[in-house]
Amino acid sequence: MYLNQKKHIFQKLLRQIYPDRCPVCDRILFDTYICPACAKKLTYVNQPACFSCGKPLQDPQQEYCGDCAKKKHEFRQGRAVFCYEGPVRGMLYRYKYSNRRDYTEFLASEAARLYTGWARRQGVEAVMPIPLSRRRRRKRGYNQAELLARRFAQLCGLPCYTKLLARTRDTQPQKKLSAEDRKNNLKNAFKMKENVVNLDKVLLIDDIYTTGSTIDAAALACKQAGIQDIYFLCISIGQGQ
Repeated sequence: MYLNQKKHIFQKLLRQIYPDRCPVCDRILFDTYICPACAKKLTYVNQPACFSCGKPLQDPQQEYCGDCAKKKHEFRQGRAVFCYEGPVRGMLYRYKYSNRRDYTEFLASEAARLYTGWARRQGVEAVMPIPLSRRRRRKRGYNQAELLARRFAQLCGLPCYTKLLARTRDTQPQKKLSAEDRKNNLKNAFKMKENVVNLDKVLLIDDIYTTGSTIDAAALACKQAGIQDIYFLCISIGQGQ
């Protein structure tokens, strides 16, 4: 208890010297991670949502979004924190491409607040980030999914494995491709570095979910290594049809 108190005091002092900035308006903050006014501008994913991928739905009678109703995914189930709209778009762009690693605490804390219970109910045993290729990792300097996975795992009390799942080649940016091209682009793009027969259920972490091609490709690699059930958690997700 004494060590935890000392750590908490140290963190508070550190924030006075190196304050955070609001991930929406960039205002300097000392006691919170987002401005109260800016927090109201973010759209959280609520019910009704797709039972499979977690995309928000318009019809409360609908169980699956249009994509999940048409195809079988490699993952068991997924969830997301925010709808990919409004200020969330700019926030994630800066987090991903403008070295705003300081957003990690806010994003991971919100993910843990909303989905720690869900992850535990699913029996998740470990967390793994979606990896970047070596070239993109060198160019960007970090993997935002890894930052999220590490902090989320700490907050949830789960182990985080950042080296087991690897990206075998440098694929094209998914946002520029059609649904079919996305699938082909990611074929055999991931591999597990070793069989993990001691793990039955894992949670993949990424920043954005669109069609699910990336998560499916990564989940397939996990299955081939002996993992039975793969879940995912993303920071944002598009609207379901």
